[in-house]
Amino acid sequence: MKIVVCVKETIDTAATLSLQAGDVFWGDASLIINPWDEFAVETALQLTEEFGGDVVALSVGGSEKNEALKHALAMGCKEAVQLSAPENILKTTSITASMLAEAVQKVGEVDLVFFGRQSTDEETGLTASQTARLLNWPALTQTAKVTSLDIQGQTIEVERLFEDGRQHVKAALPAVVSVVKEICEPRYPSFMGIRKAARAVIPCWDLSDLGLSGIPEAACHSLGLAEPAGRTEAVEMITGDNAAKIAATLVKRLTEEKVL
Repeated sequence: MKIVVCVKETIDTAATLSLQAGDVFWGDASLIINPWDEFAVETALQLTEEFGGDVVALSVGGSEKNEALKHALAMGCKEAVQLSAPENILKTTSITASMLAEAVQKVGEVDLVFFGRQSTDEETGLTASQTARLLNWPALTQTAKVTSLDIQGQTIEVERLFEDGRQHVKAALPAVVSVVKEICEPRYPSFMGIRKAARAVIPCWDLSDLGLSGIPEAACHSLGLAEPAGRTEAVEMITGDNAAKIAATLVKRLTEEKVL
């Protein structure tokens, strides 16, 4: 069995965002693996430990070292590949999904593709479904448990988590699965895993390697960034000779402020 897990390098969630000259500034914040993706990596590793096989990590964009792929390798993924394209086209989920779908086909003989629920920077949660659509594979989103995996019969059964309950579904392999944090507890990379990942040479596939001769222009464009307007607050103490007068004054002020 071969599993691909898609990970993303994001800014540390403890970082503080600010704007400088109309652009995002994160200070000296470190880059980490998207926290949601750790659950996807762990689920993929557990399945290969039970049923046999290998896990290949893919990541679109990111820094030269790509901490997300290094972390995935340290956790136990056998291989990692970074997908590269010009920076100006990496900011739409449809473009990312196109690159991931082609990369999955290039890896070849993939049974499952795992995603985290969403990324902590964009928070769209769209890439898994878009990748599944391009591959023409079933999309099993919001997965909280893999209840059954039949390699010979080429089927998978999962429980999908919703606010009002769980949905039990069955799909044919290959399939795309995005997981929620309730599915498992990610392992800590071992010391040997960290050392091995640090020495790993991660190949980089560009658009030509993926067979993408042209990328359509993004449908949405950012026109600029601005800090929200500051809020002014004031406290007014309502006083009176008795409770009835205080209540009457309060009602009058609330009416004037159009709260009532």
